[in-house]
Order: sequence, then C-alpha cells, then structure tokens
Amino acid sequence: MSVPVALRPDYSAGRLRQLARQSKDAPQTRRLLTLAVIYEGGSRTQAAEIGGVSLQTVRDWVLHFNAHGPDGLLDGKAPGQPSILKDEHRQRLSEMIERGPIPAVHGVVRWRLADLMQWLWEEYRIRISKQTLSRELRALNFRKLSARPRHREKSEAAVAVFKKTSPRVWRKSRQTRPGKPLEIWFADEARIGQKNKITRRWARRGTRPSAPRDLRTASAYIFGAICPAQGKGAGLVLPRCTTEAMTLHLAEISQAVAPSAHAVLLLDQAGWHVSRKLKVPPNITLVPLPAKAPELNPVENIWQFMRENWISNRVFTSYTDILDHCCAAWTKLTDQPWTIMSIGLREWAHQ
Repeated sequence: MSVPVALRPDYSAGRLRQLARQSKDAPQTRRLLTLAVIYEGGSRTQAAEIGGVSLQTVRDWVLHFNAHGPDGLLDGKAPGQPSILKDEHRQRLSEMIERGPIPAVHGVVRWRLADLMQWLWEEYRIRISKQTLSRELRALNFRKLSARPRHREKSEAAVAVFKKTSPRVWRKSRQTRPGKPLEIWFADEARIGQKNKITRRWARRGTRPSAPRDLRTASAYIFGAICPAQGKGAGLVLPRCTTEAMTLHLAEISQAVAPSAHAVLLLDQAGWHVSRKLKVPPNITLVPLPAKAPELNPVENIWQFMRENWISNRVFTSYTDILDHCCAAWTKLTDQPWTIMSIGLREWAHQ
C-alpha cells in the first residue's frame, strides 16, 4: 500500500479556503477545497469524495500543489497541433507583404489571402486554409488597413531632407531670439459641406448599415492650426480660402502663441499661404512644407479624426447649421489637449 504524500507545510486549510473564495477558476476552486480537507485532518478518501475524483487524482493534485503551489492546480493549456508554418516561412511572408505585389509579375495590385496561399503552395508546397493563414498574419502584427494616398510626383528625397534639416534651422532661429521659447505650429484648411462624408461604423456581420447623405453644395472652411507640444489650437470658420482669410487666421494664431514665445508655422504651399499680400504677425515665421507631401502635416490627421467622430454622417440643413457644427467640433477638439498631442506630435519635428 502506497504512503500518502504529505502536503507542503507553508499553507493551511484557512489559507486554501481563502484562495478558493478569491479564485475565478472553477476547477482550481474545487481542488483547493479538496486539499483543505486534508489540511484539516480529513482522510484522502473523504477528500476524494468531496472533490468527486479518485484517490489517484487527489494524489496528483497534491504533487502539483507541492511543486507549484496554488498555480499548480490550474488546468494547463493543451499544446494543440504544431504550426504548419516555420519561422522561415513567416519571415518570407512578412517580406512579401512589406514589399507588396508587382502587378506585371503577380497579376494583382494588392495581396489577398488566396494569393498568399497560392504563393506558399508554389514556393514550399504547403497547403494552408484561409482561417489559419489569417491567424498567422495577425500574429505577425499584420492587419488589412486603408492605404494613405500618395501623390505620384512626390519626392521622397525632398521629404527626407526637410525632416533632417528643419529642426536645425529652428534651433538657429531660437539663437537669433535669445530668451524667447519656440513653439512649433502646423496649419491647414478643411472644406466641410452638405456633400458630407460617410464613415465606417460597427454593424452586424453580413449587413450593410446606412447613413444619411446630402447632395446639396453649401460649404464652409475650417482654418485650423495646432501646437502639438503645448496641446493647443487656433481656428476660424470662414466662407472661402483666400489671402484675406489666411491673414485673419494668422492673427488668430498670433493671439494663441505665448506672450514671450515665437511661433514657427508649418503649412503647405497653397496660393493663399505664400502670397506676397499675406500679412504675417511679427511673432510668427512661416515655413513651407515640401510640395505634394501632406503626410508631413498632422492637421490632416486632425481633420480625419474630426470627420469620423463629430462631423460625418450628418445632414446640414443650412449654411448656418454648417457653421455651428464646425465651430462646435473645433471647440471640442481644443478642449481635449491630450487629443491634439496624441495626434499631432511628430518625432522629426519635436525631437
């Protein structure tokens, strides 16, 4: 007859019952209460009856508990079947997705799961289902995302040079104004009108949700500027984009700049931004961004955030209604400095 295995001495019946009350795992709770009976002096047979198991199972629980404590009474995760893909396959998949398909070679302009399944078969003779391949790609941190538009004439070299040299120029400009802190601002304009956007929304799978849409043409423009480092903004809602409107916006930004600071305002090369008739306040220096590179301006992301959360999926009854909603949306944004910081901070500009 085998000798019962003694329970570890650093626990007691009261301690195990307390752990059982705190546990959210039902099997672990049952095992803790079973072992508590043994700590109280009960026999292994009584413990097996309370736990609804055999004596051998109680012995196994005791061994696991002695070796790993209460965590040893948790159910282990089944190992499951080994993965079809190896590390080499995952690395090649990542490289293929990062590079993207060559239409003339692969016959597609974007990768689908079916295309990647075909590639795995042709390259490694591996058969894999769509569901398994989808899980593998998600484990590699890939998601199906909307592509950001890129101008066909954009110069990547000009963008790289701008990111590298601009902060150096700003530091030099700070030296010409000793004692004045420098604020980095970004500015842009967004047209908001009755021909409104329809954004994505949560809905049951297999359905297509509807949203109101208007075909009338009344519209206004939000002139918006943000200082991501300070989490502040300055904006106006105006009827059109002109040099006079931009002059009003610069005056509004000038008032938002700290009294003892000087602002560097980054903006695109629209005609009303570079006009010689533009009146620039003395506490602002305009810095034009490289042509055809809107991704350098975080205000573009501000517009996207505002449209998706506050402006889209609406019908504006009148021009006044447009003005009211634009003003309310911009006020809501400036009341959330953490949102401006989260969306607007750029490492190349605020290093």
